[in-house]
Parts: sequence; C-alpha cells; structure tokens
Amino acid sequence: MKKYILDIATIFLAGMSIVGTSWKAIDRPQIQQDTIKNIAADSLYNQYILNIYHEIHLDSAGLNEQVFEKALTGFYNMKYSGLLHAKPILTIADFDQESTKKRLYIIDLACKKLILNTWVAHGQNSGGDKPSSFSNNINSNQSSLGFYLTGEIYNGKHGRSLKLDGMDQGFNSNARERSIVVHGASYVSQKSIDELGRLGRSQGCPAVPAKLADHVINTISDRTVLFINNSEQLYYSSFLNETLASSVALNQSQFFASQMD
Repeated sequence: MKKYILDIATIFLAGMSIVGTSWKAIDRPQIQQDTIKNIAADSLYNQYILNIYHEIHLDSAGLNEQVFEKALTGFYNMKYSGLLHAKPILTIADFDQESTKKRLYIIDLACKKLILNTWVAHGQNSGGDKPSSFSNNINSNQSSLGFYLTGEIYNGKHGRSLKLDGMDQGFNSNARERSIVVHGASYVSQKSIDELGRLGRSQGCPAVPAKLADHVINTISDRTVLFINNSEQLYYSSFLNETLASSVALNQSQFFASQMD
C-alpha cells in the first residue's frame, strides 16, 4: 500500500514538474516583455516629472524634486479614481522646510505654472520653526500628513475658510472632525517671523497669510489636491502607485501633444 501511494506521489510530482516547465516556457517571454514595458514607462514618467519640475522652475522656488514627484503621483492616482473635478490644480505644503521659508506651492498643471508660493503654518504641537510631530488625533493640535481634497467654502471664526477632506486613512482621515481647514491668519506673516524667529502656529490647520487667503481659497477650491509632506515621517498611501500614475500621466501628455499637432 505504501509503495502504491509513493508511486502515485512520484507520478503526480513529475507531472507538476512538466506543467511547471511548460508554464515557464510559455509565460517567461511575456513576463520579460511586461517587465521591459514597466521599466520603460517608469523611465518616461520620471523624465516627464523632471521636465515639468524644471519648466515650472520649482527648483529655484525651493521645492525638492522628490516631494514634487510624490505630490504629482498622488494627483494622477486621485484623478484616475474619479475624485477630482476638471480643475488641474496641485497644492503642496512642504513641511520638510522651516516655517520661515515660503513652503506652500500652488501649481497649475495644465499651464505648467507656479501660481503662488507663500508661507503656510503648521500645528502648534508639531514643532517650533520646523515640524517634527504629526497626528490624526482629535485635539492633538498637530498637523496631519498626506493627500487632501478641498471641500466647501464657508465663513467661520477665521473668516472665509475652506474645508478639507483627508484621504489617507490613519494619517489625515479625521480632518473633518478636527476642523482642519485652510484659512487666513495674521500670525502667518513677515511680522511674526521678525518677532518670533518663525511663523505663528495653528491648531493643525494649514493657515496662510491673511491678505492672500481669498486668493488661495478661490484658486484651490472645488475638489483639488492638497498634499502635506514631511519626508522624515513614516508615511504610506494608496495614492502613491507610480505605475498607475505613469499610465495616466503619459496618456494625458500624448493627448495634449495630439491637440497641439
């Protein structure tokens, strides 16, 4: 009986070996082709990002290329998901930089233009001049990392303000409950920098200069992307899928090129 079972097992394993060899022989070229296509797409996507980065002169504005790549990748993933309206605006708050730097970038991707580069505040419990702590917790008074969609405009205690929806579960998903909004603040100014050596700080909101608040709100309202970055923190997002982003971006660039021919 044992010999019979062993014979069957031997035949089964031999058959599986043949099937496995056949499968590899059939699919290996396809796998290699797919790998080559992915590498080529990644290379084109990286060059595409680099071209936009330099065309908009984001390097001279102080924005790191890797930060721009993350933000743009998120933009294309959110566009693919159907989350965005037609407004091609990308806003980046780069909290790798000190508050004394103009670290808010509002970019028109269609026109490839930096619309506005100004100051933006971080939460009072996130750090002094440069933030180092982030939280999604209610009453933490800290900034939250990740991708946001801009929501409704309303008038509140800070005047005209813009609601935000955090799109990254566990990182900024409590934005509504925490009343994290874009609003103007007098402490986001050169005067505060001169007096304190840094900007004033918010309760977690990305507050902007009071005199620019209306311009910022009008420009980025209506379901556009805001990305709050800090490269030193452990952060991950479903919107950082570069393979998907490259497909959307390259198809879009081909469409624009065909329209110009």
